[in-house]
Amino acid sequence: MNKIERILSLDREDMSDFERDLFLSDLKKVCDEYFESDKKPALEITRADDGFLICLLMSARRIKNVKKPQ
Repeated sequence: MNKIERILSLDREDMSDFERDLFLSDLKKVCDEYFESDKKPALEITRADDGFLICLLMSARRIKNVKKPQ
């Protein structure tokens, strides 16, 4: 990949469905440590002046108790 291709690959308008599903799957694993939810989270990506605004929307039945490591 040359320099121009690297620059263009970083300046996209949207994620592919595969990338979106992969990101949400990874993020859900982390969120499951803190929240109890059975629904798939939603992701909204909006173009902003300085890049993108990323908004994750998810519902949770409860917030889990996290114990401090000793």
